[in-house]
Amino acid sequence: MLWAVILLTVPAFADELRIITSYQADVVDPLVEAFGREHPDIRIRVLNKNTHAAVDEVLAGNDRGFDLFWASAPEAFVVLDKAGRLADLGDGSYADFAWSAVGWTWRNADDRPVPQDWNDLLEPGFNQDIAMSHPMRSGTMHSLLETILQDRGWQAGWAWILELAGQLNTISARSFGVLEGVEDGDYSIGLTIDFLALTREGLNFRYGRPVILIPARIAALQGGVQPEAARAFVNFILSPEGQRILLRPDIRRIPVDPRIRAEQPDMLDPEVLAALNFSWSRYDPELAAGRYWQVKQLFEAFVARDLLLRRDLWRRLRALDHAPAAEKARIRRLLTWMPLTEHQARSAPTDRETLLEWSERSYTILRDAEALIRALERS
Repeated sequence: MLWAVILLTVPAFADELRIITSYQADVVDPLVEAFGREHPDIRIRVLNKNTHAAVDEVLAGNDRGFDLFWASAPEAFVVLDKAGRLADLGDGSYADFAWSAVGWTWRNADDRPVPQDWNDLLEPGFNQDIAMSHPMRSGTMHSLLETILQDRGWQAGWAWILELAGQLNTISARSFGVLEGVEDGDYSIGLTIDFLALTREGLNFRYGRPVILIPARIAALQGGVQPEAARAFVNFILSPEGQRILLRPDIRRIPVDPRIRAEQPDMLDPEVLAALNFSWSRYDPELAAGRYWQVKQLFEAFVARDLLLRRDLWRRLRALDHAPAAEKARIRRLLTWMPLTEHQARSAPTDRETLLEWSERSYTILRDAEALIRALERS
């Protein structure tokens, strides 16, 4: 549904700027309203759609004539650019307008121990007490997976993700579903991106270390009909006024303009300020775009599809208190094994047969692990 139509008292012949975005109204409305005060002749229509679905629509031809794509997952812009779906308005195919980083959130009222780093999330005390959203539905969660893979490498990164699966309470269809579940007490920890948690009362947020900064972007689209209005909106987002709006307590984004960040340094986490000074703390959207389809589908095949079975096997493995250490290590290797190298994953056809093959590989590994666990349980 079109969830925000902002009519700025314009004549019938006014231009209509169409924006497709993964952002909710609490981020979009303040910027659109401020832009409207400077450009009362431009009418704006906004469609909220998750990043994956928005990319699919644009790749399919942008039949509804959207002028701008606006989202937090930078690799989505690289994918669209390589497909020739972005329109260069004179300053490149897309513009970075803010920074973000991923981590986890919990309720202020919780008095339980809080994870201090990524590995703490794998501690037995958080078993079935963590939630995340699906990367096929959430650009934020795809960026979180990529943060882990880029920091740890392909095999070690997937090993961590596959062990995290044993800790999950649920995989939500929406990023906001994770936050709502934490607020309702359905689980204690929610994996998320900073600005989603920092703008909600009653929630705390901790950045995963190292803090790897992810650029949020905006871009004009091929098939759009209002390039001048699109350019004006991008320029406004990058202007001092637009950048200052990002620092509002109800938005909590990190502006790309260092002059604006310097005006209110107390609004930013010291770890973020430190990360801004180091090039190694930057996210690599090109790398993420090169395996965009593969990372999402591997998560579906190896984590989401058989989540209940994988989670149960981790529970049973931890319960084998008196089993030989070597046998437990063998099972652990199976449960953390990604049987595809990055090259193999990227070389595979992006079709349904590949997905079925990957799912079968995962299921076979889990059944092998289950047979070993059952043998130890009976001994």
